[in-house]
Amino acid sequence: MPEISMEVNGKQVSADVSANMLLTEFLRQKLGLTGTHVGCDTSQCGACVIHMNGNSVKACTVLAAQANGAKITTIEGLSSGTDLHPVQAAFREAHGLQCGFCTPGMIMSAADLLAKNPKPTETEIRSWLKGNICRCTGYHNIVKAVQSAAAQMSGQAVAAE
Repeated sequence: MPEISMEVNGKQVSADVSANMLLTEFLRQKLGLTGTHVGCDTSQCGACVIHMNGNSVKACTVLAAQANGAKITTIEGLSSGTDLHPVQAAFREAHGLQCGFCTPGMIMSAADLLAKNPKPTETEIRSWLKGNICRCTGYHNIVKAVQSAAAQMSGQAVAAE
């Protein structure tokens, strides 16, 4: 079993893993980071989105060994201490979640979008989130949450509705 080492949420970690262990399994089973959800195991739903070396990826499509040496951020590492990341706060404020199962992946995808495009249009937000499936909300409040976070992060006033 190969030993891998990586930075996860700002901490250096290492462990022996089987050659076929997925990154989702590594995060959940070896590190206890259960915020990365496993929804479909086929790369369709996006519940497992994390950031790897600054890019959002579906952790169910990456072998743990492929992440050796990588810098990983999960939903647990997105916030700063007790302060929520602006995207997390916006999802809470705009009611961008219902059952919450897709929420970690949605938030991680949205945070990556805003890091790359601080002022996305509604069309760009919807296009970016195509790889994330929500069965509850209808996406309206998710899009509102991303727009609100974008406004907050760029220092614009957020319009009350």
